[in-house]
Amino acid sequence: MSGAIAILIGTLGACSGGGNGNGVDDGIGYEQDSSGTGTGAGATGTGSASDDTVHGLKDSVRHVAARTVRATRPHLVRKCSTATRRVRHTSSSGTGSRRTTRTWYTTERYRSCAKVRSGTETYRKTVRTEKWCVELDDVNGDKRRDDVWYEVGRSVYGDARAADDRARLEFSPVAEGC
Repeated sequence: MSGAIAILIGTLGACSGGGNGNGVDDGIGYEQDSSGTGTGAGATGTGSASDDTVHGLKDSVRHVAARTVRATRPHLVRKCSTATRRVRHTSSSGTGSRRTTRTWYTTERYRSCAKVRSGTETYRKTVRTEKWCVELDDVNGDKRRDDVWYEVGRSVYGDARAADDRARLEFSPVAEGC
């Protein structure tokens, strides 16, 4: 029993991660600044930073507004009509050579509906979606990779816009280019 508890405590200690206290990146995405507070992707204890994150120095930010145009399309309406159909009914009685079958017909009414075109309608068609973009220099520490644009989410854009020029940013982009 005590051996199982020792293994459990050792496993939990290994999973807790955390910084090594010397302000150096310890490979799990956790860094400490001069005040001793954690920053970076692993600061919340979520483990290692994923491979799709990029980092670099903030160069510029750009918001590309959505663009819509007026367009027309067929206007469809539901049109129903009442119709009738003849339905055949049969009933059998008896067995063998004395078997008889009686047949009769009834008329049933039913509704038939279909969508039909009735003129046109106008609507707003999106021809360009809204995008938020961040431009980085020294991407992933490579001094030769400057002026690289990334499409990011709205919250990352807000954080980047509030950051100082040439500040170090790290994020997971939606797409490269913008």
